[in-house]
Order: sequence, then structure tokens, then C-alpha cells
Amino acid sequence: MKSWLKGLLMAGLVVGLLAACSGDSGGEAEGENASGEPSGEITIWGWNVAAQSMELAVDGFKEQYPDVEVKVEDIGRLDVYEKLTVGLASGGNGLPDVVLVESDRLANYQEQFPDALTNLSELGYDEHADKFGEYKTSVTQDANGDFFAAPWDIGPTGVFYRTDIFEEAGVNPEDIETWDDYIEAGKTIKEVTGTNMLPIDIANDDAMYRMMLNQQGAFYFDEEGNIDVTSEESKNAFNVIQQLHDEDLILNNDGWNGVVSATVNGEVATVPFGVWYSGTILDQAPDQSGQWGVFYLPAFEEGGNRAANLGGSDLVIPSSSDNQSTAYAFVEYFTTEVEPQMTALKERGIFPSLNSTYEEDYFAQESEFFADQQVWKLFADEVADIPVANYTSDYSRAFDTMSDTQAQILLDGADIDTALQEAADKLESETDRSAN
Repeated sequence: MKSWLKGLLMAGLVVGLLAACSGDSGGEAEGENASGEPSGEITIWGWNVAAQSMELAVDGFKEQYPDVEVKVEDIGRLDVYEKLTVGLASGGNGLPDVVLVESDRLANYQEQFPDALTNLSELGYDEHADKFGEYKTSVTQDANGDFFAAPWDIGPTGVFYRTDIFEEAGVNPEDIETWDDYIEAGKTIKEVTGTNMLPIDIANDDAMYRMMLNQQGAFYFDEEGNIDVTSEESKNAFNVIQQLHDEDLILNNDGWNGVVSATVNGEVATVPFGVWYSGTILDQAPDQSGQWGVFYLPAFEEGGNRAANLGGSDLVIPSSSDNQSTAYAFVEYFTTEVEPQMTALKERGIFPSLNSTYEEDYFAQESEFFADQQVWKLFADEVADIPVANYTSDYSRAFDTMSDTQAQILLDGADIDTALQEAADKLESETDRSAN
């Protein structure tokens, strides 16, 4: 009798526990309403115009999923990374449901905390794989081809140039097809107008070098993650940069503000940068409408690739999220629907990586500010040709090393081959990676 009663009580306890787990909603899963649609609240971390772009997308998302609440927190770029690193290291403590991460930093988090970011492929994101260019999928997928981040904005590069300065010097931008052409144009412009060709923060930022590496299909590291800074592509890049310096065509700027100041004040004729710099020019020099144009990066040889990337960011869902289904619904909506992508572009200047957006009429419009060019179409047409880049978890270390190397070559007169070999040796001693 006691055994029978004990069994009955245990069965009742199990049924009670199951009922408690399912709640009183008739079987609703966590983060879902009675109809199985996303519900509940999620929090998102971002910064600046990216956070504003996500905030602009909330109403459209809620139209599809009215039972959700989305809180976007603009906590600043550096704070995002500091809090994300600490949170992932502590098992997800204090993290939100969605986090914005720049593309060049993704591999660092994925490699250091491989189980701390939600596998989006397991939630169905693979169905969107063909909606993005090869470069963007390469930085958001792990070694197994699974998405650990959702592609968002991208930074196709170009050369922003002052149309009035080019006209004064008698230089036609359409004649600049190679870096040799660019150097010759710079010499003419400097001779006629006294204007430097481009700004570089020599001691602190190797952006020019990175763009040149990427357009050649190379980077700090090769496909296997080996240190590759002594490659022919690396030497090609620094040979051009050194020629620009030797011809006194570079304006050495201190920091971001220095580059912007040189741009606005007409101290440089061109600024090679990512598409996002268009927003800076529009914001900081509104009175220069019609005095700016854009052309592709020059190639290293006639007919060579002129596409590269600089910048861009993506969205991750920490595995610690208590509402992954709703977090995924927002991430999917924000990165694969045309409307939020176009709103971000039109309202905040964030350039989309979603291929279908490039079919929108907006991309065919001529920009009065940029010399009546179809500037957005120019950048969109470049995306498919951007080579992949293997950033790895040691990107930041390599960035610092190569910025120092750039300063040694340009400011201290170091031999390029010697400086690059020393950089490779330094990275090899500071990482677990082998140098080519």
C-alpha cells in the first residue's frame, strides 16, 4: 500500500513539475505568445548612428510582432566592447540579448568564446546565406560555415575627391586607373595647386595599407591564419605608400579629427576611405555641395581589382540571452528585410550589405552633393568584388604592429623588406601563429 501511494505521489509530482514548466499559457515556449510568435522583451547594445538605426527599426518590427518590447541602449563603442568581453568571460553575466560588433572584431570573440555566441544557423539563418556577398558571409561564419553573427552594414571603399581642385590642376579622375596614375595625378595637383593628395595618420592608423591588402586578396593573415605581412601584396602596398610619401603627397594627420579637418579645409585633394565617410563629409562640409566626387580605388596593375572593404558591423546574440527566439526574430528582421536597411541608409548613412537593397530606386538617384554621380550605385556595384579577409583573434595586435611598421618606414626611413620581416617576427613571438 505504501509503495503504491508513494508511486502515485511521485507521478503527481512529475505532472506538477511539467505543468509548472509549461506555465499557464497552454504550452507557450519562452519568448513566444499563444500563437507561437515572438513575444517578451529584449535589450540591444550599440552605439552612435548604428544604435539609432536599430531604434528606427523597432516600430516596423513591432508591426510584425506586436507582443514584443525592444530596448535599444546606446552605451558607446568602447563600453560595448569592454562590457561584452567581461560578460562573455563570466559566462554571459550582465549581457543583453543582441550586441552590435564590428566585422574586424568578430573573429576575436568567436575564437575566444566559441560557445558564448548563439549559432544562428541552428535557428534558420542559413536560408539567408545567398543574400549577401562573399566578403560579408566570410566574416560572419565560423570554420564550419555556420553563422555566429548576422551580416549588417558593409564598407566598400572609394576615393573621395575634390572636383574643384582636380579641375584647377587639369586632372581627369577617369584617367586614374592604377596607383601609378594616382601618384602622377598627385604630383600634378601638388605642383599646380599646392594641395597634398591624401591624409594619413602615419603613426596610428594603417587604413590605407589595409585597403590595399584587401583589394589584392590579402591581409595580415592568410586563409589558414598564418602571419602574412611579408607577402608580395604587403610589399606592393607599402611601395606605393612610400612613393606617395617620398613625393611629399601625404599630409600626416594626428587622429580622426585631423583627417576630418584636412578634408573640410581643403588641405587634401582626395580621401581614400570606406563609403561611410560620405556621411562625415556631408555632415562636416555641407557648403561644399558639388565639390566632391568619388572614384574606385586605383588598381595595382591595369585591369586589376579596384574593390576593397573598410569597416562594417554585424549582430550577435549571446548564448546567455533569456529570450533567444525574440532576439533572433529581431536580428533576422533587421538584417534581411529591405525596409530597415533602407531606412538606416537614408536616415543615418549606414550602407547595407543585403544584396536586394541595391535594386531599390534610391541607388540609381544622382547625388547633387557628389557631382551628380550615382554614388550609392557606384559603391553597391563594388560589393560583389570585395575579396575575403581573415581577421582572426589577433587583428588588434596586428593593427598596432603594422601601424608602428608604417611609421618606421615613412618617418624613420626603414627598409620595407626589413621592417616587414621584423613585424612578422614580432607577431610570431607574441601569438601562437606561424609566419609565412
